[in-house]
Amino acid sequence: MNDPVTTDPGNEQSFVSHLVELRTRLLKCLFSILIVFSCLFYFANDIYSLIAAPLIEKLAPGSTMIATEVAAPFLAPFKLTLFAAIFIAMPYLLYQIWGFIAPGLYKQEQHFARPLFISSIILFYAGTAFAYFVIFPLVFGFFNAVTPEGVTVMTDISHYLDFVLKLFFAFGLAFEVPVATVLLIWSGFTSVETLKRNRPYVIVAAFVMGMLLTPPDVVSQILLALPVWLLFEVGLFCSLRLPAPTEALSRDDQ
Repeated sequence: MNDPVTTDPGNEQSFVSHLVELRTRLLKCLFSILIVFSCLFYFANDIYSLIAAPLIEKLAPGSTMIATEVAAPFLAPFKLTLFAAIFIAMPYLLYQIWGFIAPGLYKQEQHFARPLFISSIILFYAGTAFAYFVIFPLVFGFFNAVTPEGVTVMTDISHYLDFVLKLFFAFGLAFEVPVATVLLIWSGFTSVETLKRNRPYVIVAAFVMGMLLTPPDVVSQILLALPVWLLFEVGLFCSLRLPAPTEALSRDDQ
């Protein structure tokens, strides 16, 4: 008869300890979101008014936003406040993610990943700020300028929230392009020279990304595609100044 299969108790214990740590960090993330949400909930309507300001400023005199569903006046600010809580808690959430994966990295990888991790947070916030202060006024101004005569713009608050959240996510994600470019080059998956040769394809991909991530209007698609292209060039520029990737250090050197 064959000997029964035995398992290493050390491996089982290590796996269980990782699951316990993951559970603990997920609970910390959840509690942090709940704490921020509880602090913001009282100001839910004010937060919605702040987000709606770029559209309200472009509406014709006498025009207002409307609610076409009974629960929309409550649900729309509630949903926005939840997203705002996640947005504000994002550095802490990413810190918990980093704390979970960092012990499994080599020292060299940690030194390289830490600044990229911080840069990704800053770039995400920069992308959402760019959307709010630059894109929203341009897009809403354009929409109201091309409104046919005799048509009064009265946007539903729930539809408006879905629209702006898509733009926030799209531009926050788009501003991560330099980080993605540096990672691809540093990991050896591609090279600066290869990306330079394929620049036309990257530009086309930027416009495809603009088409897929933004609402179906040409203005927002172009306004997303152009920053993606420019941020790709920033990633190439930064990659030229990085040291060439070397062999990873052994784990014994950690």
